[in-house]
Amino acid sequence: MQARAAGDLQRLLVDHLDKAGLRHGGAKTFVTPRRLAIAIDGLADRQPDTTEEKRGPKVGAPDQALQGFLKANGLGNVDQAEVRETPKGSFYFAVRSVRGRATADVLAEVTQGSVERLGWPKSMRWGGVHGFAWVRPLHAVLAIFDGKALPGGLDLGGVVLPYTAETQGHRFLAPRLFGVIDSDDYASKLKEAKVLVDPQERRAVIVGAAEALAAKQNLAIKEDEGLLDEVVGLVEWPIVLMGKIDTAFMELPPEVLSTAMRSHQKYFSVLDSQGRLANRFIFVANMETADGGTAIIAGNERVLTARLADARFFWDQDRKQSLASRAPALSEIVFHAKLGSLDNKVDRVEALADFLCDFVPGADRNLVRSAARLAKADLTTGMVGEFPELQGVMGRYYALADEEAKEVAQAVEEHYAPLGPNDLCPSAPVSVVVALADKIDTLVGFWGIDEKPTGSKDPFALRRAALGVIRLIVENGLRLPLMQILQQADRGPSPRESTSGVSQHIVDLLAFFAERLKVVLRDKGVRHDLISAVFAIRDAEGYLEGD
Repeated sequence: MQARAAGDLQRLLVDHLDKAGLRHGGAKTFVTPRRLAIAIDGLADRQPDTTEEKRGPKVGAPDQALQGFLKANGLGNVDQAEVRETPKGSFYFAVRSVRGRATADVLAEVTQGSVERLGWPKSMRWGGVHGFAWVRPLHAVLAIFDGKALPGGLDLGGVVLPYTAETQGHRFLAPRLFGVIDSDDYASKLKEAKVLVDPQERRAVIVGAAEALAAKQNLAIKEDEGLLDEVVGLVEWPIVLMGKIDTAFMELPPEVLSTAMRSHQKYFSVLDSQGRLANRFIFVANMETADGGTAIIAGNERVLTARLADARFFWDQDRKQSLASRAPALSEIVFHAKLGSLDNKVDRVEALADFLCDFVPGADRNLVRSAARLAKADLTTGMVGEFPELQGVMGRYYALADEEAKEVAQAVEEHYAPLGPNDLCPSAPVSVVVALADKIDTLVGFWGIDEKPTGSKDPFALRRAALGVIRLIVENGLRLPLMQILQQADRGPSPRESTSGVSQHIVDLLAFFAERLKVVLRDKGVRHDLISAVFAIRDAEGYLEGD
């Protein structure tokens, strides 16, 4: 929310300034967990003077109309009005010069309007403030122009926060108030007060210190840009520390360790020279301590031990029951109200995967059916209930523990892939078949109940599913009669009614695939006219006879 808010604040303020006729030399935003700021350079002391013109009645109009016009525009007599020729005749005009207002006065109003219009995905109200909602309670508003505080204050619906020329540093390390005269002064004094207000500077500090800590142990940080972005937004004065994982937990799957550290504690995983997870973790505190962080490290190690003890409990308990024995429990999980349970979906995927085996070289039908039956079973485990992002991954571990074939275990993990353009695409035949069946069933099902993507909304990630099908086909060099497969999916075991012939929603779905394929081809640099020519041929031949 921080990056979005910084961008929104800049857009709103700049729009207001443009409308007020105040030109500027550029704007820069700063954001931390406790402050949102923007610096605007090059503003003049006043708005430019302007001229206002209002057209009145036509020359020769009734005197009553003329007098009303003069009175409304503060003109004492008709001599103070101008007469101008227009294509429609001669008209009276009221012309007056308007002196520009002081920029400080304009900024006070602009700030109020921008803050009121700044939206948040989540907001709240707080004690005594009933007409204003924001992401968190506002404590102070630093608003200065030409080294002085703006006049007035920010009205929060009855409670006014005065505009000030003071701010304060880190809430624990340097909470005293101090004056600010400009943006450079703001950033430098905050740095002295233990606040790095620039996110990019905080990011550089975290990356540099983390890499140095790891290098001392001949280790490396596991790359995680999403976590880094989040941590940068959680601290004002980053202090990077390293803790140790109890060796008793290193027997857990590395994905479990990394996920537990990342999702609950915002810790970075560390790798050894072989690329394996090391028994260390790196975290970022927001506090300097006299002991160099010793107590903070010990506290974080205790918390992590408790988290990993929970994970080990799930790991031990889940393996007491085979993955196959868990599959019937999927009947208790709703996939979609109109598409039945996950057990219904597994039935459909298994039947479709069996059909697809004829079109994927090397796909063993028995292994495919087993993988399809087990693909969703790990959703009933305690580990996936605690860490949903491990779905599929844990299924592979549990399948291997049950001595299922390696191809089956691999397909259980990979059937969700590819999840995006940067995700690896499965290439093993069993994995490819189950991944195709799962995605095609989802697409046919949602098209059948008329839950299609609209505009920017795609709550069921159907565009991603279609792109996944395309990648699975193209990157594995497959040739599939897609219309026939979509029809087969539409007729398969399902709470949906069976269809005869080709349903309109299947024709629409194939057209949707065609549009997605056009996007893929354009992204690969294929010429636009070639794409149009090929699809024009396909449109002429009709969808029903093609692949």
